[in-house]
Amino acid sequence: MRRIRPFLGRLYRAVLRPVGRVALDLVGIVPALIAGAGVFLIAAGLFYYLSPGTLAPSPAPTAAPSSSVAVYSIPPIATAAPPGPSASSVASIATRVTIPALSIDLPVVTSPPNEQFPLCNAAEYLVLDKPLAYPGLPQSTYLYAHARTNMFLPLLTQSMVKNGAAMIGMWVEVYTNDDQRHIYQISQVLRHVSGSAALSTADAATTDQLWLQTSEGPFESSTKLQVVAQPVGVIAASQADAHPAGKGNVCPDAPRCKAPGNTGCRP
Repeated sequence: MRRIRPFLGRLYRAVLRPVGRVALDLVGIVPALIAGAGVFLIAAGLFYYLSPGTLAPSPAPTAAPSSSVAVYSIPPIATAAPPGPSASSVASIATRVTIPALSIDLPVVTSPPNEQFPLCNAAEYLVLDKPLAYPGLPQSTYLYAHARTNMFLPLLTQSMVKNGAAMIGMWVEVYTNDDQRHIYQISQVLRHVSGSAALSTADAATTDQLWLQTSEGPFESSTKLQVVAQPVGVIAASQADAHPAGKGNVCPDAPRCKAPGNTGCRP
């Protein structure tokens, strides 16, 4: 017995005690592995739901409000109704534009009849042969606003630095009245545009594009700045986000109206 006890002691110190420590270490690792796996699964899930390249296109948005957040997808341009007089009855119209990186957030309204001077505290959509205000359709959405504080002034300011290079890649969000948020990415900054060239290219667009315009000077004849963006995807928006309260107002320094019935000017 006296010989066995020292042998058992040496066996414990050499084998059993190290094995026990390893077992305890493994027990401690298991919760960490489980937690780590959970974080990975959550991150992988978010990547799946937000990745624009791994998902099939979502169906065309309907006018009914949606309470769920849709995944990013390429806007359904191919199945959208063609532009034309009936577009307003089948397409959703822009209600708000934001550029988070530049702290731009404006309601979007239609240009009033006989407009002499653009409104303040809003962006307006252009109406030529048709309203250019339907994100997702195979045509341009054309929004313009003054280069003023809390309006499109940051676009003009940024364009003066290396021709606006820092704006390339920024995201622009255009909300629509069917509670959708169309995401665009800025691809071009066009400075010193004048004459008919300011509108002809945008009006001739046959794919979904976003055009933003502001003036480079204080006069009606001043050259224009245009920022062009391409579609990235569409997600659902809350009704409150898609229907801002502001509708714009006549600028305090707007010129006097030149004729009865003119709008955007001071009477």
